[in-house]
Amino acid sequence: MTTTTTTTTTGRPDFASTSLLRHLVRGVIGFGGLIGSLALLPLAGPVVLLLLPVGLVALRGCPLCWAVGLAQTVSRGRLRRACDDGRCRLTVADGEPA
Repeated sequence: MTTTTTTTTTGRPDFASTSLLRHLVRGVIGFGGLIGSLALLPLAGPVVLLLLPVGLVALRGCPLCWAVGLAQTVSRGRLRRACDDGRCRLTVADGEPA
């Protein structure tokens, strides 16, 4: 199984989704799969453990990766980082300093 991760312009991994709604749906499916696989275990037996990989795939491997992606999705297009002469500053997309 090959996993590809896109990178941002700074070369760091990009976990963002194309839209906030899509990212939240992935979160509901992912956390629902993880919680459901453990909560339904006493009722349905080991077969519900098949929800565990579904949850992990939806979260792209881990809940922290999903949370980082949520922050990237929300800030995408709104914040810009500019570095000049060794000094970096964060600006809002319309040009005002954050």
